Amino acid sequence: MRTFKKILTGGAALVAVLAVAGLALTHQGEIATQASIPSADFTPQQIAKGKLLAAMGDCAVCHTAANGKTNAGGLAMPSPFGTIYTSNITPDMQTGIGSWTYEAFERAMRHGVDREGQYLYPAFPYTAFSRVTDEDMKDLYAFLMSEPAVSNEAPKTALNFPYNVRRGIAAWNWLNLKPGVVADDAQQAPEWNRGAYLVEGLGHCSACHTPRNGMAAEKTGEFHFAGGSAEGWDAPALTSKSASPLPWTKGDLVDYMKTGFSERHSVAAGPMAPVAHGLSQQSDADIDAIATYLMSYRDANAAPGDAKALIEEKTAKPKLALDTEGYRLYQGACMACHRADPSASTFGVRPQLALSTSLHSASPDNAIMAVLEGVQNPAHADLGTMPAFRHALSDAQIATLLNTMRMQYGVDAWKDLPAKVGQLRKQSQAQH
Repeated sequence: MRTFKKILTGGAALVAVLAVAGLALTHQGEIATQASIPSADFTPQQIAKGKLLAAMGDCAVCHTAANGKTNAGGLAMPSPFGTIYTSNITPDMQTGIGSWTYEAFERAMRHGVDREGQYLYPAFPYTAFSRVTDEDMKDLYAFLMSEPAVSNEAPKTALNFPYNVRRGIAAWNWLNLKPGVVADDAQQAPEWNRGAYLVEGLGHCSACHTPRNGMAAEKTGEFHFAGGSAEGWDAPALTSKSASPLPWTKGDLVDYMKTGFSERHSVAAGPMAPVAHGLSQQSDADIDAIATYLMSYRDANAAPGDAKALIEEKTAKPKLALDTEGYRLYQGACMACHRADPSASTFGVRPQLALSTSLHSASPDNAIMAVLEGVQNPAHADLGTMPAFRHALSDAQIATLLNTMRMQYGVDAWKDLPAKVGQLRKQSQAQH
């Protein structure tokens, strides 16, 4: 009995020692506030460059709630661990980051720890932002601190145990955070290296376009850019694994980033639309560099294919009886804008659905979301909008419409589609 008590006492003491050590190792001190923003230290050139960097990093995309003020926070971001609310990053002294020194800002961006010493959830992509140069980081700080201050107390994130124990993120960081500026590859051209810096750093493309493991960390190696998810939408693979009927060329990527639309593929929708808007503000040289880098993840020898011939092949003859429900739904909801003859379009762009990656993907999520949500906020106004059919079509009708189109384009029907439509309808409705 005495031996057992000694073991129990010793075990308890060991646990206590480890707990104290863990608290000590994960402690992050508070960084003192600044009484005023050092505006005199910022040059117009810094602020202008920082504005472009903020657009590249999509700051406003995540830090602006629906119908809210730009960067004032409060956007609800669903995650497997609960809902995370984004913070106010305007220079308001009480509710924003106006009291943050550059040191505090840099720590949050590179190490995922806020001014008060609290660990940030990796929904904030500091794993990518940690790879940004000092110069760009300072320019970004200058821009954000020069923007209008907005007083807005964003909702606090309150996850359930154990995810509410933020110090546990220190272990996640130890496994997944690799600080350090994106290094040049001596074997690659300057354009490729510039693209790598933009994509892997502020662009944080992999945050959405790479699948994640059970710890919500990006998978590595062959999984890099192999496809992920964002806000209920699929983020397609940026590699040769893409389900696109036609291979993406460098020209396709450049067009898509500059305009939000590629005639050989489709239009930016869902969470990609504001990203495309931010990309379009970058210089031609940087867009070209990004395309160069991303193309290195694709088969450079793949034939581009003939878009016109492919459309004719897939739409020349009906694959089902003309009076089938799916065709009737297509005629009523889609044909006026998406018919194979684009001359019927009256305004904006009208993607050819026979070329749509969403309709050829193994996952139906993007096709469903496009029908439910439409395109209400396009990357650019001249692209036009698409109405939402959430209230016009039932789950069964959307499933019939989409699977009819799949069969018309020579792809097998998705299984259990009405249930999937219902699931995404509920999920997306909760976000409105």
